[in-house]
Amino acid sequence: MLHKLKSKLSSYANPEKAKLLQRFFKTGKGQYGEGDIFIGVVVPETRKVVNEFWNKISFEEIQELLNSKIHEERFCGILILVKKYQKISSEREKIFNFYLKNFNRINNWDLVDLSAPNIVGDFIFSNPKFKEKIYEFANSENLWKKRIAILSTFKFIRERGFEDSLKLAKHFLDDKHDLIHKAVGWMLREVGKRNEKILEEFLKKNYKKMPRTMLRYAIEKFEEGKRKKFLKRD
Repeated sequence: MLHKLKSKLSSYANPEKAKLLQRFFKTGKGQYGEGDIFIGVVVPETRKVVNEFWNKISFEEIQELLNSKIHEERFCGILILVKKYQKISSEREKIFNFYLKNFNRINNWDLVDLSAPNIVGDFIFSNPKFKEKIYEFANSENLWKKRIAILSTFKFIRERGFEDSLKLAKHFLDDKHDLIHKAVGWMLREVGKRNEKILEEFLKKNYKKMPRTMLRYAIEKFEEGKRKKFLKRD
């Protein structure tokens, strides 16, 4: 079955799109996606494959997909995990643990962003005794573990729980990586969309220390005058 999935996925391959994706996902030497291989399959096409095969693929086959050097195969494997998590409630803890064990294969921002809230965040929201895992990942030196940590709190934000997102935002104020700045700013913006007062209180205490990208993302939905005031850092 795995062979059929890979064959179907590769049928959507587009060499010109692959070249664009290689640049977009920073696969050059020294960049965060160094060595990642793209074949040029876009997300809607990958989702078609996922919808066809998610209930026919075993965990062993998902592992093979995650071990692939081809980005779209890993992405397909991750989306199958998300689909299984959403459809088969009895396997959620197994999928959660499987995901955490494979964090080193969830190694680009798109893989993280479409999976961390829907697997890690959702599972921990329902099983808060596992919340320490988020903070364990946040304290890692690994870029993707850190992004998994902050993106996992998106589930909490959707349920109007902001405390963990704000704690992690403060924790990451001194982080050096642009992908963490963007992720934290995004989560802060999501907090603000639900409760602007809470976001403003956080910003008043921390905005002068925030990396500029993080701040810009966080205040994106503010009215112009308020946004300019924060950007001046007076």
